[in-house]
Amino acid sequence: MKISFVHKYFFQAVLCFAPLGAFSQQLQQEKMEQLQFMTGEWVGTSRIYENGMLTREGAAYENIQYDLDTGILVIELNTAFLQLHTIIYYDEQDEQYYYHRFSQKGAARYPAEYRDGQFMVMKDENTRFIFGSTPDGGFREYGEQRINGVWTKIFEDTFINTQ
Repeated sequence: MKISFVHKYFFQAVLCFAPLGAFSQQLQQEKMEQLQFMTGEWVGTSRIYENGMLTREGAAYENIQYDLDTGILVIELNTAFLQLHTIIYYDEQDEQYYYHRFSQKGAARYPAEYRDGQFMVMKDENTRFIFGSTPDGGFREYGEQRINGVWTKIFEDTFINTQ
């Protein structure tokens, strides 16, 4: 059976570019695996601050697991003050993490980055959320607002892993 000229070059092109798709998927998986420190079933305390002063405190529960073959990280947060469903993923085209937050008040998408062992979400130029491990093996997330050029804590959730 003869292979036509067009088919021959089509198959060569497919063989040349096929590894690029695998590399892209591997990069996305590597980026998502950097967030492994967040996974677990967490219980702890949620604290709300106003003007740097603690104003409310309550129980918090958070379940963070990979889904879609580690393609996304799903966060289910329940505190005395807030319920969130969040999806984090890494977009290869944008070379960017995205943090998709869903609550009773609606949905939002924010850019994020992984740096120095922490995951940082930039809501806007004056508001950020930071996720990181604690020295005792726990997990902490907190939010800050820049007020008069100074980052001031607006909330902090601290957790221990129940798994």
